[in-house]
Amino acid sequence: MTATLHDPTTWTATRIRSSVASGRASAAEVLRAHLARLDRLNPSLAAVTSRRDDEARRDAAAIDDAVARGDAVGPLAGVPVTVKETTDVAGLATTHGLRAFADRVARVDAPPVDRLRRAGAVVIGHTNMPTLTLTGMHPRSELFGDTVNPWDPYVTPGGSSGGDAVAVAAGLAACGLGNDSGGSTRLPAQFCGVAGLKPTPGRFPADHRIGSADPSPAAALFPVDGPLARTVADLRAVFDVLAVADPRDPRAVPAPLRGPELARTVGIVRDPGGHGVDRAVVTALDDAAQALADSGYHVVEAEVPMLDEALEVYTGMVLTEFAGNWPAISALVGPEASRYINFDLDEHPPLDLEGYLDRAARQLTVRRAWAQRAVETPLLLGPVSTRASFAPGQESSSAEQKRRFGRSMTLATWSTAVGAPAVAVPTGLVDGRPVGVQLIGPAWREDVVFDAAQTIEDTCGVLTPMEPVANHT
Repeated sequence: MTATLHDPTTWTATRIRSSVASGRASAAEVLRAHLARLDRLNPSLAAVTSRRDDEARRDAAAIDDAVARGDAVGPLAGVPVTVKETTDVAGLATTHGLRAFADRVARVDAPPVDRLRRAGAVVIGHTNMPTLTLTGMHPRSELFGDTVNPWDPYVTPGGSSGGDAVAVAAGLAACGLGNDSGGSTRLPAQFCGVAGLKPTPGRFPADHRIGSADPSPAAALFPVDGPLARTVADLRAVFDVLAVADPRDPRAVPAPLRGPELARTVGIVRDPGGHGVDRAVVTALDDAAQALADSGYHVVEAEVPMLDEALEVYTGMVLTEFAGNWPAISALVGPEASRYINFDLDEHPPLDLEGYLDRAARQLTVRRAWAQRAVETPLLLGPVSTRASFAPGQESSSAEQKRRFGRSMTLATWSTAVGAPAVAVPTGLVDGRPVGVQLIGPAWREDVVFDAAQTIEDTCGVLTPMEPVANHT
């Protein structure tokens, strides 16, 4: 969609910041436009779950006052952003979509939210997700219901960070802050036609505690916070803000944001796991590969190193740790919402101590395998999901469907197990719905992943913001 001169909801985050910092537009008018669009579209999309309009107006006014005084403003000054229901925003309840948590109002911002606001971003509210992120790959929560894909209300927008993806795609916000373990930013990015980042673990400070207890080892190791945006440049802008060390999260390290030049070789993985790929996803891969080749990248057919072993590491560690708490959690969310995880636990019973320690040790083995492969082939190009779309809740309708759609995310899960950064980027529309790909790089080298993703975007274009189809039905 072409940005219009007088509608800030069509502007990129980088344009908003430039316009606000220069005084060509005010943060207040940018916010007004987004809140008005939110009023109009969110009742049918159900992307934003709770709002902080008054606080956002005060934040925007403070930015405009700073500009008027001639003070420097942050690199995201005036940029409206949303935040997933998993992440604390001071003054809002961090519900995880669960009725039992409806009154858990956060007293302070989580580290990434604090960083965004210090950079001048204007947080407008929380966004929807599957209840406790456990009930499927579709953003359906017991507290807020179903979020609707703006391109097609009959297919899921993807999850678990689907609320943010929908908000960004429909122009309700310029950027969203989600999180990703097995593809939770990248899947909704693919299904909603936006860009999404899963950074290297330890790149951003985070706080994923529910209550005061720190998470178990796998829960501390695999999930990472990550932004969604309409352009790769906007992802980079948010990345530069969030990539800092912070004593609130000792996992976050001050690694360089950019590194030395690497070989411009991309390994294309067309069917990770060998379970079949939808025609639309094949089209996306072909278009992305051609864009990279035309720009001087050497694109070669590739296999994923230690794919099965990495999946065993991820599944074994996560489900073994999870199984001990599942009876209490299952009772909290109820039998219908428990279906999705029950399918997993039935197929992958918890390991004994020896088995768990084996998986934990092999986690280093699979990371080493990717680090060594990445010396010669620094980038992998493949699908986020091998399925182009599916109906809301289809993935949790039966054990077979759970396996089918779980397998579709094989490459996303592998990238998490090996600690690799990844960017999802759209390539266009097929049959009126977005399609896209992901690029995976070496640990701590988000810069080379961004560069390749930018090449694809430069060729294939930007799809959003768009006027939701749901708004015309």
